[in-house]
Amino acid sequence: MSRFRVMQFNMQFGQIWDEAEGDHAPIDLDLTIAEIQSHDADIIILQEVEHAQPGGVQLQPPPNYTRLKAAFRGYDSYFSYPKADPRELPFGIGLAIFSRTPLRDTFRMELPSSPVEFEFDGKKRTPTDRLLIGAKTTLDGQEVQLFNTHLLAYFMLNSSSEQHLQQRQLVVEQLRKSTGPTLIGGDFNVSNRDSLVHQFADAGYQPVQTTEVTWRYRPFVLDHIFHSPHLQSVRYTVKPTKASDHHILLAEFEFAH
Repeated sequence: MSRFRVMQFNMQFGQIWDEAEGDHAPIDLDLTIAEIQSHDADIIILQEVEHAQPGGVQLQPPPNYTRLKAAFRGYDSYFSYPKADPRELPFGIGLAIFSRTPLRDTFRMELPSSPVEFEFDGKKRTPTDRLLIGAKTTLDGQEVQLFNTHLLAYFMLNSSSEQHLQQRQLVVEQLRKSTGPTLIGGDFNVSNRDSLVHQFADAGYQPVQTTEVTWRYRPFVLDHIFHSPHLQSVRYTVKPTKASDHHILLAEFEFAH
């Protein structure tokens, strides 16, 4: 495996993209599974695996993750919900990493959200905390550190992650601690991608791409794969899919010599 393929995908808990239906579009997890399988990735990094339940209830075992695990035979995997919170809104939650090679040293880290007030369903709200997960695996005889995150969309709250940097800084701290080949996929929810790219570059990480839009609702590059200098990106594709309101980001990597 001199090259390996990584998929970054906010799967929106299996809710399909239907412009007319928007948030009321149907859920079709079979379509999600078929879409993911069609790309034959070695590493699959997923956000919004589960649909948040009323009152912050977290179903156990996680139903979508359970179905994905059953479908993706030959993959090892790790999943985590964020911290349970009765304020959770009815959107997507939960992160997963799937790998064709065994995962080890899995961990989760909560990313506190700033108490920015916003209105939802006519009520004043504050956002729930977010999450970073990680695991190590061995590819081509080399240990690789994998990370997955889904940050708060401050731009949706008429604010900015540049004003509330804590989540991004906590992620960068973990990246700085990793000394070998490392990559992170995620929905970073940063509308000003340049500030994010510069911040990660200061920690030694480069994005696979910064120009092709990855979200259907606004022309933003929200989804990224960043990698350490030990890895080089050989090619990438941004692929629109009916299986989510986010596009799929695929990247092939090889170890730098």
